[in-house]
Parts: sequence; C-alpha cells; structure tokens
Amino acid sequence: MTNPNEPANEGKPPGAVLFMCGMNSIRSPMAEAIARHYLPQSVYVASAGVRRGERDPFVDAVLDEIGLTIGRHQPHLLDDLEDDYFDLIVTLAPEAHHKALDLTRSWSVDVDYWPTPDPTVATGTREQILDAYRDVRDHISRLIMARLVRKNGQGT
Repeated sequence: MTNPNEPANEGKPPGAVLFMCGMNSIRSPMAEAIARHYLPQSVYVASAGVRRGERDPFVDAVLDEIGLTIGRHQPHLLDDLEDDYFDLIVTLAPEAHHKALDLTRSWSVDVDYWPTPDPTVATGTREQILDAYRDVRDHISRLIMARLVRKNGQGT
C-alpha cells in the first residue's frame, strides 16, 4: 500500500488505473471520466464497485457542466472487468479500500485511498443536492490533478 499523501509511482504515470467505490454509480465513474480526460491516452483507466448500483443522473448533470460524460457507463463489479492488471487502484470509499487491500494478496498492485464523501446523503433542494455532487466532482478532479497528473509531469 502506498502512502495516501504521496502519489504512487512518483515520476511516471501508472500504465493502468482502477477507481473503486461502493457501487460504481457515482464516485468511481466520475473519477474514471475525469482521469480519462486528463491522463494520456496510453493510460488505461477503468472503474468498478464492490456492489452493483444504479446509474445516477446527477453524475451526468455535474459532469456535463464541465464538458465530460460517462457515456453509456452502467455500474459494474470488479468481476465484470475484462482486464485485471492494474498498476494502481484508487479507492474512494472504505468498503472499496478493504476490498482492494484484499486484492493485494494475489495482485501486485499499489493501492491509494482517497476518502471521498457520498453525495447521496445530501438533502434539500435539487440545487443543494447538485452542489454535493459538484463538491465530489471537484474533490476528485483536484486529487487526480495533484496525484496523477501534475506530480507525474503530465500537466502544466
């Protein structure tokens, strides 16, 4: 496991990154879309959940605000992935982190934990709920830029 305050593979981008959260419906698909936008095309980026969830329309709304999309993404599990070779697993929720640490018993992979709030707990008006999703989107964007892009010489 890598130090959560330091980027994995300092000095070079990972060749393959997996973002994991609870249900692959909010945080990890957001992270996948943002990472695909900022990382070189040569970096394989995927996402998965510990449990299967439902697609969340608020994710589409807040990604659309910044010109990104998750396309036809449907939430899926780790077992659904076609490729299981990753240099780095970024976990965004405690249950995903525990699952990823279990994987290190059979996979040689770095695991980073980026604690990320669950925006579904937000209440109030539609705009207040969207603000919670925007906060998650912006939090993930900052972490990707700081830990995977800029520190690895990929950004400006």
